[in-house]
Amino acid sequence: MLKHESIETNAVLLIVLTLVAISIGGLVEIVPLFYIEGTIEDVKRADGKDAVRPYTPLEQVGRDIYIREGCYNCHSQMIRPFRDEALRYGHYSLAAESQYDHPFQWGSKRTGPDLARVGGKYSSSWHVKHLNKPKSVVPESIMPNYPWLLKTDLDFSDVQAKMKTLKKVGVPYSQTKEEYAANVEQFGEDVAKMLDVNHAESNLMAQEKAKNFDGIPDRITEMDALVAYLQVLGTMIDFSKHDETEFIEFR
Repeated sequence: MLKHESIETNAVLLIVLTLVAISIGGLVEIVPLFYIEGTIEDVKRADGKDAVRPYTPLEQVGRDIYIREGCYNCHSQMIRPFRDEALRYGHYSLAAESQYDHPFQWGSKRTGPDLARVGGKYSSSWHVKHLNKPKSVVPESIMPNYPWLLKTDLDFSDVQAKMKTLKKVGVPYSQTKEEYAANVEQFGEDVAKMLDVNHAESNLMAQEKAKNFDGIPDRITEMDALVAYLQVLGTMIDFSKHDETEFIEFR
């Protein structure tokens, strides 16, 4: 029987045994994937359409601002399947909720709270105040101020290019009539209209005008886009309509 010292002092043997251990671990992780139908949950709405959709143009631009400002450094977007996490944040995150994220924002560091289900938790005006001056709504906050978001007009001149790029990596934005029809079938007509690359700019302006996220009616600011993104997080799936054990088979 090999002694531990013999393995440590023999570089070739140590490398071989390390590779064997890694191979076994890798096979244990990879082989089961060939025997399951999928790792992304198929979550439907009451009308039979897909619950999880791609981001609208305004939400997508807001997500880019979220990444630009480094929000992911302090906030994760993944609720782990543990009781304490569920009590604080809600139902654990599903793979389906991140299927259109490039890159995903799971994270592992929480200087601030997890944001996977922050959508609808607070009003848009609360988010505006919080982003502009966090201490105005959370006195103990150590989050920095982001006053420029309200002062900076949103540049969305490249929103079509962004959507076309995401389309190349699998996000189902539509450019042709056939793709639009497929989105109507998958997500419903209202959602399909918002995913049409050909009308990206007008759709962005229409969503901002309807919701006026920043409270400024005559301008579209970066704050509008970022708050639109935050307000959609965790809102696509109504977990009250699903049984607790429904998604266990995907874990």
